[in-house]
Amino acid sequence: MKEVKLKFQDKDKDLNNIVAKKQLFIGTIIAIIISLTPYFFNLYESVPDTKVWDTFLFSYDSKYYESISTLAWTLMNKLIPLMLLFIWFFTCRHWWYHTLLVPIAMYIYQVIIILNDDLSFTDNTNQIFYLLPIMAIIVPSIYLIRAQMFDKLNTANKSLEELEQEFMIKPTTFWEKIKQYF
Repeated sequence: MKEVKLKFQDKDKDLNNIVAKKQLFIGTIIAIIISLTPYFFNLYESVPDTKVWDTFLFSYDSKYYESISTLAWTLMNKLIPLMLLFIWFFTCRHWWYHTLLVPIAMYIYQVIIILNDDLSFTDNTNQIFYLLPIMAIIVPSIYLIRAQMFDKLNTANKSLEELEQEFMIKPTTFWEKIKQYF
């Protein structure tokens, strides 16, 4: 019987080591990406300051900004915070992490507007109309979670930290977290 228990314990240790190594690897990649954000932002400096940019892959004509460098700088001002918000959203364990969807949606809309200005797809409309459906879902759900927390806080002898632990989303795989929303 002891030998069977030892075999299962060894398998559990091996599985825990694999999970720990995977988490360490993913954490290292995220830390490297975050530490390289100043370099990612300065990528716009490698773009020529011309109206038309011809490469062997594509040709781009900047109509609105009249400078590819200005367009790249404007896009980097939106894409870098958007990337950091995505990292924060997918790594946050607090109960309120869904509120990060509002600034994420705002930055995505701003990137679309920047590209729309330069490519002239459609006329601009008001940003709040695109954010309203997202906010209509996020704000009430966060309020309900907050109300549940304070209800449990008043009816039980739990501290606020214990309640946050109870409502905390346990880390899962990236795809399971994506499936959680759809």
